[in-house]
Amino acid sequence: MPEDVIHHGGLLGRVDRWFYRGGRPNRLARALNRLSAIQASTGVLAPKRMVTLEVRGRQTGRPISFPLVVVDYLGDRYLVSMLGANTNWVRNVRAADGHAVLLRRGREPVRLEEVEPSRRAPILRRYLALAPGARGHLTVDRDAPLEDFEKIAPDIPVFRITRD
Repeated sequence: MPEDVIHHGGLLGRVDRWFYRGGRPNRLARALNRLSAIQASTGVLAPKRMVTLEVRGRQTGRPISFPLVVVDYLGDRYLVSMLGANTNWVRNVRAADGHAVLLRRGREPVRLEEVEPSRRAPILRRYLALAPGARGHLTVDRDAPLEDFEKIAPDIPVFRITRD
């Protein structure tokens, strides 16, 4: 596949953005997310970095599950919202004071601590290196200089995973 197709402006990026037009998953994306969440939580045929985040819904109180990629950086683990701060999972995590569960061949109660925007850039660069599906959603290339990541960092929530 040509390199320009892989980058955020290519065909895959356009398809990814179509799945999440307006920052919300369409019907097909929701169905695929459900399948990915099951796959990630069981660990069967799922990349090692893929987990299912389970957090209490801020309106319903019911557990909401969503597949995400765990980013390892300098000995810590992080979750990144490729669609920005206005996603349900980010708003639910904030409403739950960071209390959540990661599922991958078992349950891991965690606390998600939001990272200050000034510390996000290197984590975001690592995220794009690990999560090809996110490349169509962020406005920088995975090989861009750190300064480019610093420009988008205030708009992309990053949470450090700690034990609850």
